[in-house]
Amino acid sequence: MQAESWKLQTPRRPWKLLLLWVFILGLALSGLAAMQRSAQLGELERESAELLRIASQRAGQHYAHLTALSAIAVASGGQRPDLFLEVAAAISRFYPRITGMQLVPLDPAQEITGTAPLAAGAAGAIRTAAHSSSGLPVLLLHPSRAQHYLLVKRSPNSDQAVYALALAIDAAQLLDSESAFWSLGNTEVRLLLPRGELLAGVPGLNHPQFGQPLESISQPLRLEAAMHFGLRDLLPPGQAALAVLLVSLAYAAGLVALRQRSRVRAAEREAGVRRMEVQLTHAARVNAMGEMASGMAHELTQPLTAILAQAQAGQRLAAQGGSEVLRPVLHDIGVEAKRASAILERLRNWSRPQRGAPADFDLRDAMRNVETLLAAEAQRMGAVLRFSFPEKAIMLRADQVEIEQVLHNIIRNGLEAVEKKTDGKVFVRSSISGGSVSVDVSDNGPGVDEGLLPRLFTPFATTRENGTGLGLVLS
Repeated sequence: MQAESWKLQTPRRPWKLLLLWVFILGLALSGLAAMQRSAQLGELERESAELLRIASQRAGQHYAHLTALSAIAVASGGQRPDLFLEVAAAISRFYPRITGMQLVPLDPAQEITGTAPLAAGAAGAIRTAAHSSSGLPVLLLHPSRAQHYLLVKRSPNSDQAVYALALAIDAAQLLDSESAFWSLGNTEVRLLLPRGELLAGVPGLNHPQFGQPLESISQPLRLEAAMHFGLRDLLPPGQAALAVLLVSLAYAAGLVALRQRSRVRAAEREAGVRRMEVQLTHAARVNAMGEMASGMAHELTQPLTAILAQAQAGQRLAAQGGSEVLRPVLHDIGVEAKRASAILERLRNWSRPQRGAPADFDLRDAMRNVETLLAAEAQRMGAVLRFSFPEKAIMLRADQVEIEQVLHNIIRNGLEAVEKKTDGKVFVRSSISGGSVSVDVSDNGPGVDEGLLPRLFTPFATTRENGTGLGLVLS
């Protein structure tokens, strides 16, 4: 005979676990994307600062060349254009971003000296810029060359200026860099005049992440840089795959740990329930013992009275010298003493709190023990208690005391149901069918109240005034 316990389990919902995994993975990938973006913006800041430093140095060289050419023009008094052109050619050779140098007399009637012919109207713009200068060079967009600007200075640098010196500078070459960073497809850089006109670079750079003027008093051009981020930039395939793997492994490990912890807690709860069951069972037995005390006293009175009577008879026979007649008297005393001992042994086993180990036993013996325990109570109630079982042994493997308690609880409920009847009857029958054993308990009482039926096996549900409501639950 085996006991089977049923547990209510919440159905698992894999889709919730999947959503949780997706959520955690999303957080991890978002964190990776944020780290990548921050790292790349930091690199943009460093590379832009370096490019700004290089462009500022180049702008300083422009001003130095402009100053040297001004000194030559003033020293020669405009009489040595060949010297001016020779120096200009050397500058162009070593600094190819300076694409043109012009010495423009402020007097329009004088001849212009330069490395290349000026476009129409360019000389007038240069003279106007020189006249407007307050000492610092003036920056102009080149009238005929894209991505070029003119750096104009009066010579000498005073109100008595005679010439206007102009350098044509390729702004795109000013931004040249050997760093591979600017070759990436998601980086953009541009150079603006102080008034905001675009010199070189991307025209549609709306939200630059870097923007500073060149560290040059003569050419305070503004350098701006930006970086655009695509999915591959924020989530590099290798790092994204590694993040997915690590998150999945950590998630799986977390699930295993949580399930293991749940199993441990479930085992602890089950152990606690088992301990509670043992305590409740023991309490029910002790409670039943108290109610059976008077019946047991009656049961013990019979063998003890018989022992006393036989002992007194034995004393008389011994005094008369009837030794042969004394032998059956002593035998009867032993039988009655064993009977009393058996009754006390049943009481001792009934009251023990510990759970016994499963063992083979005959169900009929358990039924006989229960019959002995309840016979006095049935007699007190005036009820008929009849047990019926086959002549063949009914062998079970279980805890005999627990089986006896189940039978005791159910049969005692039947006795209580017929307690107020004058013809109360409780019948207990056992039978074997194949590999199953059944025990049927029937009585002629009023039956179970319909209102109690749904709560029949609920703890503490009882209709008895002094009942515990634990008998059927424990059974």
